[in-house]
Amino acid sequence: MQKTLSVINLCNIRANALKIRAKIGNRKLFAVVKADAYGHGAEEVARAIEDVCDGFCVAIADEGAALRIAGISKPVLVFAPPLDKSDAERSEFYNLTVTVNSVETARLCKNCRCHIKVNTGMNRLGCNIKDLPKVLKAVDLDKTDGVYSHLFAPQNAAVCKAQLEIFNRAERLVKAQKPDICAHLSASGGLLRGGNYLKDGVRAGILLYGYAPAGFSSSGFKPALKVYAKRVQKTKFIGGGVGYNYADRPYKNLSAYRLGYADGFLRGVPLGEKTLCMDAFMRNGGGGLICVMKNADEYARRCGTISYEVLTSVTRRSEKIYER
Repeated sequence: MQKTLSVINLCNIRANALKIRAKIGNRKLFAVVKADAYGHGAEEVARAIEDVCDGFCVAIADEGAALRIAGISKPVLVFAPPLDKSDAERSEFYNLTVTVNSVETARLCKNCRCHIKVNTGMNRLGCNIKDLPKVLKAVDLDKTDGVYSHLFAPQNAAVCKAQLEIFNRAERLVKAQKPDICAHLSASGGLLRGGNYLKDGVRAGILLYGYAPAGFSSSGFKPALKVYAKRVQKTKFIGGGVGYNYADRPYKNLSAYRLGYADGFLRGVPLGEKTLCMDAFMRNGGGGLICVMKNADEYARRCGTISYEVLTSVTRRSEKIYER
């Protein structure tokens, strides 16, 4: 096996889901499995927690279709609004729930179940609240199951409060026409903030995989992913270079491992000696199989990024092995 090995502990993901379920009580739990479940494998993760959650969230319709093909039957909300008729038809065929963010999208998706997204301050997706009455007139309320928004700085209490006030207005407008609709504002950050931010349901993403957004603690949640690389050669050092780098000291032996920046790791952040090659890195000595990432937060700090980016990158060219 020449691929890197990603060992994914489904028991930890399930334990995280159950911990979230205990925190939110009878509210709806939507598990976010976009980007291949943050690199952990969307189909396997969804199967492992389908009985714990009320539905799933993905970024694009193709991800939702893959869940359906894998046998997942619970609701699947697609975050990106359909861009054309083909997107809408694909969502309808696979019984996906679309995001409506405008009158135009509402008309395009008239045959699909939907959630209305409202812009409360992130300014990324969603209709502004002044346009919400028009959107409500354009959607089929019988097929409208939710209204939602997103906290752009969940670690900032004042900013969250301002967004909550806008969302409360949107929720009242929608529930005046459909009282039993599910209102959801919080992803992992809002979930950890708790209280009024829990609304009728939450969308759990990074917390499922054992990590927390900036400003929050992941204490009690269990990381689920470790990445391993295999040694492909051990070489007696003859002078010259270390991969594409000049050697600045003599070595006795150098080991080459089959993992590089094309596998989602950062070229300039050493995993051994010097920079990574595209498909390999070097170590002074070393065993036959080594763990190169145990904790995404730790590796992210070395890279100057966040655990989200690490998790969605480092399994790019990996063989996934599941611990159940």
